[in-house]
Amino acid sequence: MKRQRAERGGRRAEALAALFLQLKGWSILARRVRTPVGEVDLVARRGRIVAFVEVKARANAGEAALALDEYRLKRVAAAAGALAARFARTGDDIRIDAMFVVPWRLPRHLPNVWRG
Repeated sequence: MKRQRAERGGRRAEALAALFLQLKGWSILARRVRTPVGEVDLVARRGRIVAFVEVKARANAGEAALALDEYRLKRVAAAAGALAARFARTGDDIRIDAMFVVPWRLPRHLPNVWRG
């Protein structure tokens, strides 16, 4: 039961993050894309930038920031590497972004969080 609740909450957070990005001029290319090396929550494009976005929803900003560690970022980066040819075009900039979703606050978008 707890797992199902967390799954629903995660999907809501991803939907909110996608909406927030769209309001900032991004196009959502894909959601919850799985690869053998990891999963990407959102793939978004704005101009020549393709962002592979990891979304974290927690009860407060501190918990959200702690939820995104180096291990998880490496998995997102590996998945982004596997997916880049599918979503990026020649000349595009590719980056890993994070979105933190906390109750009663606007989502926080952190661009280019991985420089691996």
